[in-house]
Amino acid sequence: MTTALAGGAVYVGPNERIDDGVVLLHGETIAAVGTRPEVQIPPDTNITDCAGMTVTAGFWNSHVHFFERKWRDAANAPAEELTRQLRETLTRYGFTTVFDLSSQWENTRALRDRIASGEVTGPRILTTGEGLIPPGSLPSEQVLMVMGVTPTPLPEVADATQAAEAARRTLDAGADGIKVFASPPRLPAVAEEIIRAAADVAHEFGKPMFMHANSAADVIAALRGGVDVLAHTTPHSGRWDETIPALIQNRALTPTLTLWRYYLRHDRISVQEQVVRTAIEQLRVWRAHGGTILFGTDLGAVDPDPAEEYSLMAEAGMDFREILASLTTAPAAQFGMSNEYGRVAAGMRADLVVLQGEDLSKVRSTIRGGAVIYESPDAILRSRRRSV
Repeated sequence: MTTALAGGAVYVGPNERIDDGVVLLHGETIAAVGTRPEVQIPPDTNITDCAGMTVTAGFWNSHVHFFERKWRDAANAPAEELTRQLRETLTRYGFTTVFDLSSQWENTRALRDRIASGEVTGPRILTTGEGLIPPGSLPSEQVLMVMGVTPTPLPEVADATQAAEAARRTLDAGADGIKVFASPPRLPAVAEEIIRAAADVAHEFGKPMFMHANSAADVIAALRGGVDVLAHTTPHSGRWDETIPALIQNRALTPTLTLWRYYLRHDRISVQEQVVRTAIEQLRVWRAHGGTILFGTDLGAVDPDPAEEYSLMAEAGMDFREILASLTTAPAAQFGMSNEYGRVAAGMRADLVVLQGEDLSKVRSTIRGGAVIYESPDAILRSRRRSV
């Protein structure tokens, strides 16, 4: 089937906009993109009127978790229920691809496989499987249950040899990257040589290395140790000094700014505001020194609506186009998939988002592989069959 999204503003990439554009889809691929006079719409094409709307590439959420109890036993949970949960947490917000940064590998693989088969409707899932942790740092089952997390044993690594072996097992099992958790409370931080050992294995496999840092010292160790993506800012460590900017180039960050306010929701608002201001300032430093910014919410630890994250990124100085890049071209490039994803261009995968105006938080339709996987209940999209 051929489908045309016609009459809207089309962002081929964050810095290339076509007004009154047409995106022609054939199966799972984008067949043509251009203005109305440039794109010939074949007979019997299903035309969707996108006047007043914006068409972009599908969004990536580069920091999520499938460790909540709602995802447990994904191999056998009802397909309709899983689809609904994915819609409420991801596809309704335009996410067509997500990177899971630590969850129970076999369970996440089952969820991914059911989506890939078409039995469950949801985003494409990349995953690190179980993250690597320092010995003795896994919270108790009681704490995890209170957090809503399914208790899952994580590989404990005490030295570089153990880190390399654990990373190799994870990637041999089919994971898409490696995640290390840095400095647990009241325990020593992961040594730089441990980080380096895991990163070397990840890079040997051509996969990215992620790290959950809790302090500026963790950030420095991560960047020196070969980490590709920092999973968070570290506002509790205060302002980043001049050591960090010198190490930022060619590295990526998911700022997760909303996370800090969410974790501090029981504290005084002045405390919340100070911590979030520090996180925003750290993002400004990262941005000013040429670091890549990837959109990520830490879904599983926070509410799913990304609107506040967009707002806080804007406070850090990012405009619509920069935030769009963090959702599209930046992750596609970071994870080596720019030849298929991240842009609205002929030959690319037909992963698309239709927005009301240029509001990233107002998703009208989410399309993955040419198929609509979410449509807003109040959508005013209008379709008609064009006659021969």
